[in-house]
Amino acid sequence: MSETSQFGLLTKKRLLPLFVTQFFGAFNDNIFKSALTVIFVFSLLVPDEHEDLYVNLATALLILPLFLFSATAGTLADHYEKSRLIRYVKIAEIGIACLISVALYTRQVWLLLVVLFLLGTQSAFFSPLKFSILPQHLRESELIGGNGVVEMGTFVAILVGTIIGSVVAGMDDQSSIALALTVMIITAALIGYSASLAIPEAVSVYSGNPGWNPIKETIGLIKLASERKAVMRSILGVSWFWTLGAVYIAQFAKLTEEHLMGAPLVVPVLLGIVTISIALGSITCEWLSGRRIEIGLVPVGAFGVSVFGIDFFFAVESITATETRGLIEFLSVAGSYRVLVDMAFIGFFLGLYVVPLKTLIQARTPLDRRARVIAANNVINALCIVLGSVLSIVWLTVFNFSIPTLLLIMVLINIGVCIYIFVQVPEFTLRFVVWMLSHSLYRIRHTGIEKVPDRGAALIVCNHVSYIDALVLAGAVKRPIRFIMAKDIYDAPVLNYLFRTARTIPIYPKHKDEAAYSNAFVEIREALEAGDLLCIFPEGVLTQDGELGEFKSGVLKILEDYPVPVIPSALKGLWGSFFTHSGKGLWKGSLRLWSRIEVVISDAISTDNLSIDGIKNSVASLRGDAR
Repeated sequence: MSETSQFGLLTKKRLLPLFVTQFFGAFNDNIFKSALTVIFVFSLLVPDEHEDLYVNLATALLILPLFLFSATAGTLADHYEKSRLIRYVKIAEIGIACLISVALYTRQVWLLLVVLFLLGTQSAFFSPLKFSILPQHLRESELIGGNGVVEMGTFVAILVGTIIGSVVAGMDDQSSIALALTVMIITAALIGYSASLAIPEAVSVYSGNPGWNPIKETIGLIKLASERKAVMRSILGVSWFWTLGAVYIAQFAKLTEEHLMGAPLVVPVLLGIVTISIALGSITCEWLSGRRIEIGLVPVGAFGVSVFGIDFFFAVESITATETRGLIEFLSVAGSYRVLVDMAFIGFFLGLYVVPLKTLIQARTPLDRRARVIAANNVINALCIVLGSVLSIVWLTVFNFSIPTLLLIMVLINIGVCIYIFVQVPEFTLRFVVWMLSHSLYRIRHTGIEKVPDRGAALIVCNHVSYIDALVLAGAVKRPIRFIMAKDIYDAPVLNYLFRTARTIPIYPKHKDEAAYSNAFVEIREALEAGDLLCIFPEGVLTQDGELGEFKSGVLKILEDYPVPVIPSALKGLWGSFFTHSGKGLWKGSLRLWSRIEVVISDAISTDNLSIDGIKNSVASLRGDAR
């Protein structure tokens, strides 16, 4: 199975049928939901004083099935072959589409809400299938791009469905509304089912028996997802993404009517901008991450959402209240473009935020439980979104506060949620620093990175040029690296936090603290026995002149205790930078922005008759004349 770019995947059977199936499923969810929202807000179907209640109730009913049925859906997805289950779900969607037709023609509010709930139920069974099947059909290096494309397709479908649903529901003739929506929803369901017939098989490896008690299974799902801290915190991050998005989108119609003084046509414009921006942010992840699972993008996305979310509040408040404006009139109002720009950046940074989190959940969850963990994500998603809907109802109808203040409160909560996640899993912070380093101070070229094994214990040996050597290597190699470094470098201000986050093993000179020296080797052996990837700088100290120094014998002691593959590497181009001993005193090198540096890695060398000189010569040959 060859490696393919994210858009190249759309030409492959491994992704295209699933992409089409997902696209038209998301289209149906949103064309009906958006049409229902516009009907509630701009028609006489419900009393004006109950509009907020029905709009938020519709959001809750679409999401509630995820909470109720995800446990069963995840268990089934792990237990049975996935492509066949997807086809069963799509057949059910065709039946629901026909029932939607009846609800639209009768215009019974209770029936409209019931079919919305059924549509959400169908989505609840589809979600763990679509996300758990991706890692079975894609390579890990394709996973970030594949997720980005699926997210892009999802939000384009949301955009198209929302715009069409809003425009059609805004027509005057009720029969025409029902006919147009019926034809489109049934057609989309049929196309989705047809595409699902081409999805390749994805066999189950789960040997347990399916459980049918939803409460017991849901509790079990949460416990299962909680076994891995980074996965669970990523689930919380994804759930917050959907909560924030659901609250924003649910309020757009009323926000447009009451605060932007816009006509119904302004609603799809706002939704179009934010959804296209999320799609762009999603597909940008592959480029920004270098086709790796780069959770360093998550803090970037969270920060951007917060900054532009706060500005969005002030932008909305600056719009003057007059009579209802059409689209052209709205665009001519002072401050309207500020609103649109804020929405665009909020969407873009949301895309950067969510794709790495979803990919991490998929990649770090074993195949035999992946669908159930994704189902646990859906349960928590649903719970958080329902709580968001409840908060919206209470804020707007009980306390009678404004929609802009609701959105501001959500952004402020966003800051707190993100701080909690980043504190609980410092890996996010570490990867953020590494990503910023490699995309601001330096232009880093990688050679031979693929020679680092994907799993299993190994020892990288590298020259030691700067205080940030560990961060540069950590940003280059796809696997997490545990570094072995001198205690004085490990204790460097600010960097110490990052080194501790990366579970660095500090080592003292034997003559200074023999007990600590021995304890470090015990920790090294335990790490290798656990299959960790370690890296040591055999020189022990930073170079004083840019040249290779003497390699210490500690590397041989490590291999004597636990022989593992030795992977030579070299850093080129760092000498003379701010973080080296170039010039007078500590950190007196120049701060050369966007300077070129290179990480070079060669094949593992044989441990037979391995010598310090042999290791040094291997590193020296990679380094060449560069410093």
